[in-house]
Amino acid sequence: MPALITFGRILFAVLFVYTGATKLFAIQATSDFIAAKVAIPAVLAPYTAQVETMTGMTTPQMLAIGVGVFEVIAGLMIALNVLARFFAILLIIFTLVATFYFHDFWNQAPPDNAKTLIDALKNLSLVGALFIIAGYGKGPRSVEPAYGDV
Repeated sequence: MPALITFGRILFAVLFVYTGATKLFAIQATSDFIAAKVAIPAVLAPYTAQVETMTGMTTPQMLAIGVGVFEVIAGLMIALNVLARFFAILLIIFTLVATFYFHDFWNQAPPDNAKTLIDALKNLSLVGALFIIAGYGKGPRSVEPAYGDV
């Protein structure tokens, strides 16, 4: 793989490793933020109550840990070019869901939504880069064309 692509992939992955680590180092703040934005559906409430009893943690705390671990692992896997396509696709889904729940600029008045809109657009550009990683994978194959006959 060309050095510039490797370097770019590592720099790109730093964002996910860093944000995942900050979530893990501030689990309570992250869980408070999740609790303010995400409502557990009533259908899942009995199951989440059982899991909360077993773990001794609230659902937002478990989500904060899960999201932090996922971001760190996915970022490292993309940086190391191991299962890059798989983790890029997972990060596409994660980023789109996070954008919907946490950067809902459409629910805010126009002067107040500028920062949220910019954050949503940044996430959209991250999704574009993740599609490139998902399409490129580990690198071009010598036997099979990377993109087919498009």
